[in-house]
Amino acid sequence: MDHKRITLFAGHYGSGKTNIAVNYALLLAREGKRTAIADLDIVNPYFRTKDSARELEAAGVELISPQFASSNVDLPALPAEAYRLVQDKDLYAVMDIGGDDRGAYALGRYTPYILEEGDYRMAFVANPCRPLTKTPEEALEVMREIEAAGGLPFTCIVNNANLAHETSLHTVLDALPYMKRLSELSGLPVWLTSAEESVAEALAGWVPEVLPMRLQEKYFDLPEQKDPPKPRPLFG
Repeated sequence: MDHKRITLFAGHYGSGKTNIAVNYALLLAREGKRTAIADLDIVNPYFRTKDSARELEAAGVELISPQFASSNVDLPALPAEAYRLVQDKDLYAVMDIGGDDRGAYALGRYTPYILEEGDYRMAFVANPCRPLTKTPEEALEVMREIEAAGGLPFTCIVNNANLAHETSLHTVLDALPYMKRLSELSGLPVWLTSAEESVAEALAGWVPEVLPMRLQEKYFDLPEQKDPPKPRPLFG
């Protein structure tokens, strides 16, 4: 798989971009690349990259996330060290961009550096199973809103058609005409098809590039509770 130095994942809320960003960062680390991942979502206090902190640390992936992420305190502040993602040219950087145009505004401060270097991939995560992106035309509208807010054009599409744990091989394959149409409307190629590991294995031979994923787990950081809820898998 071809990699750019900076890879950004953006899409509608619930598209699964966070899971993809985490799994892609882990893939880079497995290939021996010095990797860091940044959570630039300062709008949505849930489903954050911080939830995979232990797994990322074990793999040697540096995590940069907003202060108080995955807690019951939510302050929209990005750490200053996030600038290292665009300044350190020896680092493979993965950025998880906030959903929709509101979340993409945080990207704007890094856009000039990313464009100047020119070694980036901006991936639109498309999931036709979500209510507000059920058609390629709806997805294209979201795509354009994110581009306008962040100032960075998309370069490719990720097929992340899924129904959480009910996802099957047919869920992904049935979305291929949708992805083809979105590709035609946007003029962008479909770069990846992402799926949970068992489904990804079944996809071999059907699509050219597959990203097998382990589903991210949500940990509720509520220190005042003696017995916090048991972690449950989520799909983004």
